[in-house]
Formats: sequence, structure tokens, C-alpha cells
Amino acid sequence: MKNFRYILLFTVALLSFSAANAQLLPNFGGQRAGLSALSFLKNDMSPRSAALSGASVALGGDAYSLYSNPAAATDVKGLTIATTNLSLGAGVNQSFVSVIMPQKNGAAIGASLNVLNSGKMDVRTEFQPEGTGEQFYVMNLAGAMTYSKKLSDMFSAGVSFKFVHEQIAEYSNSTVVVDVSFLYYTDYKDLKFAVMVQNFGGNSALSGDDLQVSFNRDQNSLELQDYTVPTVFKLGASIVPVKTDKHSLTAIAQLNHPNDNAENYRLAAEYEYLKLLSLRAGIKFNMEGQQLPTFGFGVRTRAGGYPIRIDYAANPTQFFGFQHTVGLSFSFNKLEER
Repeated sequence: MKNFRYILLFTVALLSFSAANAQLLPNFGGQRAGLSALSFLKNDMSPRSAALSGASVALGGDAYSLYSNPAAATDVKGLTIATTNLSLGAGVNQSFVSVIMPQKNGAAIGASLNVLNSGKMDVRTEFQPEGTGEQFYVMNLAGAMTYSKKLSDMFSAGVSFKFVHEQIAEYSNSTVVVDVSFLYYTDYKDLKFAVMVQNFGGNSALSGDDLQVSFNRDQNSLELQDYTVPTVFKLGASIVPVKTDKHSLTAIAQLNHPNDNAENYRLAAEYEYLKLLSLRAGIKFNMEGQQLPTFGFGVRTRAGGYPIRIDYAANPTQFFGFQHTVGLSFSFNKLEER
């Protein structure tokens, strides 16, 4: 109970800080929309999480915990490898690969790589709208190292350090951001509480050699404006109100407070049958273009006695149509139940 009181106080303090910087559920847009760079970091790279509308911070650990909540990686019982592909539309894809390695002291270490590549695009100008014959591409990359630790039977903490690089034609930008998360477990119906700060870091700006301009025969160097990284504070809870030998139902609620948009809520549910089939759905509130529910499924099988999971998520958006996320994870723990 003592640890529980500490977590509640910590959560209330963080929520109060969040509310002090923006009204609870303000009108969408506000004054902060679009004021961050490196927006690929906001894309949900866990197919389980994407099917649940991103309401995953308070879930137990799985192969994608390095993205959803590093603290939950301590729940993973064996060496686990996961890979994800997110189809964003217009031929743009984003890929994610992660490895989680549990340690004997109740800790876990992990590594992940998150890459978005636009493919080659034609260079067009005002005077050559059909193309100059040149091509360019956009590439975003985030490589992360993660450490998580069970501080007690009911409390875990995790931290990820990410090196982020962006390349747009001849311009580039590099920075470092941090994820910090906490997960609290209870004995009542698998009730969990979680707090996470994702992508915390300083401002960054593109730079390059092609920023020289001539004016009145003078050479001047342009400086591009600094923009903040897309930091988001997440507060969530999950509970399993129904659990039998064959069936289980998990309900999840989550509040997100991003630094570049209005606060939003997510509600989601996950049904599981015989630990073999999972059906998921979720919905986001106070997010323009995201009014429709997300949904997906997960299938668990074995290869050579080792568990394999195939996960899929569909995210119907107003402006970009359906975005599809497919994931494959492999565990080297033959005793794994999930």
C-alpha cells in the first residue's frame, strides 16, 4: 500500500503539471498544432497498440514494449525479437525492429531501430513543375537502447535513449531524446497504472551546405528555425474484468498530453481466446481526422516449439485513408504463455 500511495501521488503530480500547461480536453488545434519536428516519432509502431488506438502504456509487457512502455519489458520472459511494417500511404512505409533480452536480476535490456524512408521523389521547381531530372529522398531514423528494472514485485521502471537522425535531400538533423516510464501492478483483476514521458528532448533544426544565398553580391548563410521534438506525456490504466481458462477481456483508458496538440483520450478493449487469438478495438477522442475506431487482431502459433505472434492493425483516417500495421514477433522461451 505504501508503494501504491507513492505512485498515486506521483501520477496526480504529473497530471496536475499537464493540466497546468493546457486545459483538460481543450478544443482541438489550439496554438500548438504542427509546432514539432521529427513527426515520424509519433507513429505507433506496435500493431497491438495501433489496434487499441494507442492505449497501450498500461498493458503488460510484450514484444513491442520498447515502443509502448519500456518499463513493461521486464514482463518478457525470454529473448524476444519483433519487427513491424507500417504503411502510411502514398508509397511511404515505416519499419521497426526490436530485441528484448531479460536479465536474471529482474531487469531487461533492449535495442530497437525505427526507420521511415520515402523512396526516391522527383525534384520539381516553379519553372520545371514536371521535374528537373534530379531526385531526392526523405529518411528518418531512430536507434534506441533501453534498460528496465523491476524495483519491487509491483513496480517497474524503464528508460530508453534514442539517437534520432533526419535526412531531407541534402539537409540533415540529428538529436537525442529520452523515454521514461513507470508501471504499477495490483492484485485486483490485473489492474495496472502507468505513466510515461515519450520523446523528451531539446529543440533541433535542419542544416546543410546548400544554405548559402547571394544578395547584392554578398554571400549569406541561412539558418533554419529550431523546432521542438514531439514530446508526449501519457497516463493510463488497464483492468481485466473477465478472465477464465478460455477467455479474457482487457479494458484500457489513456490520457495523452502532447506538446504540439490538444490533449486527447483513448479507450480500448482486447478480447483473448485460449491465448491463441486476440481481437482488439479502440477509439480516440479530441483528435481531428481520427474519429473512426481502430481495430485489429493477433494470432499466436509455434515453430519448433517456440512462440510466434502475428499481429495486424487498421487505422482509418480522414485524410490518409486506411493505414495498416503488420507485426511479427518471435520468442525463444518455450514456456511463454503469451
